[in-house]
Amino acid sequence: MSEAEVLLSAKDLTKRFGGLAAVSKVSVDLWRARIHCVIGPNGAGKSTLTNLLSGDLPPSSGSIALGRHDITHASPELISRRGLGRSYQKTNIFPTLSVWENVRLAAQSRSLQQPWNPRRWLQRAAGDQRVNQRAERALELAELTARRDFIAGAASHGEQRQLEIAMTLATEPQVLLLDEPLAGMGVAEAERMVELLLRLKPHHAMMLVEHDIDAIFALADHLTVMVNGTVIASGEPAAIRADAGVQAAYLGEEH
Repeated sequence: MSEAEVLLSAKDLTKRFGGLAAVSKVSVDLWRARIHCVIGPNGAGKSTLTNLLSGDLPPSSGSIALGRHDITHASPELISRRGLGRSYQKTNIFPTLSVWENVRLAAQSRSLQQPWNPRRWLQRAAGDQRVNQRAERALELAELTARRDFIAGAASHGEQRQLEIAMTLATEPQVLLLDEPLAGMGVAEAERMVELLLRLKPHHAMMLVEHDIDAIFALADHLTVMVNGTVIASGEPAAIRADAGVQAAYLGEEH
C-alpha cells in the first residue's frame, strides 16, 4: 500500500435515534501517514461518529469501507480483525494485571483467529512467541518497556492512556480511532502523548476526537468541525482556524 492510500472511507453517514439525527450525512476519509482530527462542542456527534466507524453503532444510512472491505454493517470484532483499532473516552484496561499482561492479552486476541489446532490447547498461552513478539513491539512503540512489570491500575493516568494505545497496537491495526486520548492529562503527560501519536503517524491512518486545541493544531493534517451532528467545515487546519463560522461556533468558545 502506498502512503497516499485512503485506508478508511465513510460516505454520508447518518445515525438517527428516533427523530434525532446524532450524525447527519457525514463523510470522512482517513489516509495513511495523516492525522485527521474531529472537533466540536459537546453533543456535536463526534463520539457517535467514532462509534459508527468502529461498528459499536450501526448507521441508519451511509457506507463505510475499510481498505477493500465494506464494513458498513460488520461487527466490531470483524472490523477489528480487518485492521481497525480504537480507544475510548474512559480508559479501558485490566487494572489488576501488569502492564505486560494487559498488552499480551490484547496480542493474544489475534491468535484466537488462527485455524483451530488441538495442540494449541496443550500450550501455555504465555509461551506463544508470536504473541509475545507482538506484545513486545507494542510496548516499545508506546515507550512502556520500562514499566512492563507495574500493576496497570497503579500507573499514572497518562501511562494508563499509553497502555490502552499499546493494547490497541498489539492487535496490529492500520487505522486508529482515538477518542479524547489527552483527556485529563497534565502538560507533561499531554506532551508525551503528542510525541507518541507523531511516532505512530507514518504507519497508520489516524482519527482523533479531541478538545485540546493546542494538541489538535500540533497534530492535525486535516480538521473536521462538527456542530449538532453535521460537518460545518473540513480542510487544512490553517484554513479551518481562520474560518469565521468555525470561530463563532467553536473555536471562539475556547479562548
